[in-house]
Amino acid sequence: MPTDDPLYQRLQTLHSLLHHHAHRYYVLDSPEVPDAQYDAWFQELQAIEVQHPEWRTPDSPTQRVGGRVLDGFDTVRHRVPMLSIRTETDTEASGAVAFDTRIRKELELTDDTAPVEYVAEPKFDGLALSLRYESGVLVQAATRGDGEVGEDVTQNVRTIGQIPLRLDGRQRPVPAVLEVRGEVYMRRDDFEALNERQRQRIACGAKGEKTFVNPRNAAAGAIRQLDPQIAASRPLSFFAYGWGEMSAPEQGDPAFVTHFDGLMALNAWGLPVSDLVQRCAGADALVAYHRHIGALRDRLPFDIDGVVYKVNRLDWQKRLGFVTREPRWAIAHKYPAQEQMTTVLDIDVQVGRTGKLTPVAKLAPVFVGGVTVTNATLHNEDEVLRKDVRIGDTVIVRRAGDVIPEVVSVVTSASSPVRGPVFRMPVACPVCGSAVVRETGEVDHRCTGGLYCSAQRKQAILHYAQRRAMDIEGLGEKLVDQLVDARIIHGLPDLYRLGLSSLAGLDRMAEKSAGNLLEALERSKRTSLARFLYALGIRHVGEATAKDLARHFGSLDPVMDASVDELLQVRDVGPVVAHSIHTFFAQPHNRETVEQLRACGVHWDDEAGTGSAPQTLQGQTFVLTGTLPTLSRDQAKALIESAGGKVSGSVSKKTDFVVAGAEAGSKLEKAQALGVAVIDEARLLVLASGDAAP
Repeated sequence: MPTDDPLYQRLQTLHSLLHHHAHRYYVLDSPEVPDAQYDAWFQELQAIEVQHPEWRTPDSPTQRVGGRVLDGFDTVRHRVPMLSIRTETDTEASGAVAFDTRIRKELELTDDTAPVEYVAEPKFDGLALSLRYESGVLVQAATRGDGEVGEDVTQNVRTIGQIPLRLDGRQRPVPAVLEVRGEVYMRRDDFEALNERQRQRIACGAKGEKTFVNPRNAAAGAIRQLDPQIAASRPLSFFAYGWGEMSAPEQGDPAFVTHFDGLMALNAWGLPVSDLVQRCAGADALVAYHRHIGALRDRLPFDIDGVVYKVNRLDWQKRLGFVTREPRWAIAHKYPAQEQMTTVLDIDVQVGRTGKLTPVAKLAPVFVGGVTVTNATLHNEDEVLRKDVRIGDTVIVRRAGDVIPEVVSVVTSASSPVRGPVFRMPVACPVCGSAVVRETGEVDHRCTGGLYCSAQRKQAILHYAQRRAMDIEGLGEKLVDQLVDARIIHGLPDLYRLGLSSLAGLDRMAEKSAGNLLEALERSKRTSLARFLYALGIRHVGEATAKDLARHFGSLDPVMDASVDELLQVRDVGPVVAHSIHTFFAQPHNRETVEQLRACGVHWDDEAGTGSAPQTLQGQTFVLTGTLPTLSRDQAKALIESAGGKVSGSVSKKTDFVVAGAEAGSKLEKAQALGVAVIDEARLLVLASGDAAP
């Protein structure tokens, strides 16, 4: 090689830079330079190698991109077999105690005060790999296969950023030959992002695309792609946990005394080793580790299905040896399975507190994730159709921690050839019979009988009672639970039929508390049309929209009878909101509830009904800051909105006025910086009265 050629020297510099920064980015998750700088160096290296292809080496950073499409995988015979580890089927802590007892017995250790030291690590749920390095350069990667012979997947493994193409020998001499054993896996967030991309491709009509069942299958499928470009497009990660063949380095001696020392050497050479690896002295430490990782399991960014214990001293590993091609010095201690197969007995539809309909698979009981599962969510109609789940199918069910169990996929090969009908969401609510709607752009179906549907009863009452709605002080969640569960109230009108006798028997409801609640209910009967509309809980109708409706129509009956086109004439009401309001009042149950509330004495003063006529502050945006002399924040907001203005919580170039009072803060400073007009309360009152033009 022309070592004195400046261009060749630049190539070597780029090699070092790119290897260093790739390690910082992929392994240490601590990048030192922006992506743009890395890309610029990479493109510079590519240009040099195009000019001088004879300088391109197997460890060049450009070789991660992927090569030709393979006709098939060559076989690789492992120099040192990739053996399986015995599995401890007892998922309780006693499994660790049993392993330690056996190790001590086979080592003939009688001193109970000298515990055996182990290395404990997560059992990654991925695909086992063997990486062969010669003189520090990655020359081959192979799957486990049958333990003796695997598949050559070198081209695909080169695309994994966490796997170094060249080992770093600066801290510790690199062996002339090193076979690294580890696990390729896919992080959960990367898996979800991959599946979301797949769903988008499917929605766009792409042929042959599919979503993946779990991260392990996705990782294994990526490694076994014959086209390395496809493998490169799928986000894979890697952890090293051991080694096979290892020879002496050209300088120095890599001999390790312990397994942990070997892992630290792998890490020093640039290979990622899990930071969850831990040395444990004795059975109690193993038990504690098993429990600790079990508690972390669902919060880890990757899937595991257990932990692995290994005797730390390498001379003791050699002394213990193997049995039936399994090492006596190591064991895998599993956790309860998070995925199992079972049968779909029925598909039910549940209605949530907000009216959302969720299809739920009724399952033949199956023990998964440490509990017996009989129900699993199917999320929504689109998901059921995408997975094509039907009654009678054999399915994979997943449960992780406290997450609601879900149906992952159908096992087609195990399902009956005569399958049940395709699932469709009902057109009427299974609880109350109200119409079910699915709004444009949404995946969820919803019941429209919000005030009538018993499934939504508690949520409807709590919303009705909140401060910015009917402001019924003392009617909180615990009390609503008691009133509904005891069947004292069945809907909103029943609130105004409560008496001291019906409240007296409730938990923590003394006579004074009951009296205060009844007084609050009586006060709430006199309200405003805007508050009442907001209190009804119509989907998409917030406080601002309720005020716009009140100003536009003036009274309730025109709102209830308005067509979609008439509703679209209201300020800031678009098609989705208009259809939601129209659908709500088209339900007889909802209209009946409104009439009963009126009959119970709920009333307000009708407004003039502004229609499309301009108001004094029409189209103006205000921001309030500080304490005003006579108006509270709510009063100032109501004044502005009643005059057609809008109140925003932040200052921008679109703000027309900032109303500043005493102790105005950063909003005032921002208004001054942007050149927004700043006024006081007196000026606001003048503008709202129409005595002066804004």
